[in-house]
Amino acid sequence: MMISKNILCSSMANAALGLLTFIATPASAEMADWEIDAEHFSIAFEAGHIGFQQQLGFFLEGSGNFRYDTESQEFGAGRVEVVADSIFSNNDARDNHLKGRDFLNARRNPVIVFEATEFVPDGNDAGALKGTLSGNLTMIGETHPVELEVSLNKLARYPFGHRKETLGISASATINRSQWGMDYGVANDMVGDLVRLRFEFEAIRQ
Repeated sequence: MMISKNILCSSMANAALGLLTFIATPASAEMADWEIDAEHFSIAFEAGHIGFQQQLGFFLEGSGNFRYDTESQEFGAGRVEVVADSIFSNNDARDNHLKGRDFLNARRNPVIVFEATEFVPDGNDAGALKGTLSGNLTMIGETHPVELEVSLNKLARYPFGHRKETLGISASATINRSQWGMDYGVANDMVGDLVRLRFEFEAIRQ
């Protein structure tokens, strides 16, 4: 069977062009913007009190957004802002102390900021994608790296209201507050240095 030289050269050129196009074109990633729903954003903390108990508390005001591709699990960037003055531990005197210079110094540092930089998934557990979210936490003028253990609980269209695609997330981290210069009560163990943070929220695809 004879194949003309022109046809053969044309076929080879087309194949080469197709290969170059495939190499030059990256796999399409649907990186999307997600905004945390303020109505479904819980920010909790706990710290030891003189060894007797773990004092629980909340921050009542926070907001955030991030970029994420749910298929490739590629993470772009994210930012969460928490209003320092919104701290609540169910006791006015204690809350005022926590807002003051011994702790958050909320008047001079009104916003606590977490800048997320990388998400590394590490598999599924009970149907939820687990992973580690790395970033930098800024409080009272100090910035230090923090890692959060994250569970992506559910991805689906919301069943009522806005009806948009929604991602449910649980996250937690443990920090030493003295690393940020917040060392009141640490030396005599009146207030624990170790603070456990927990975040529960729903994020809506924009």
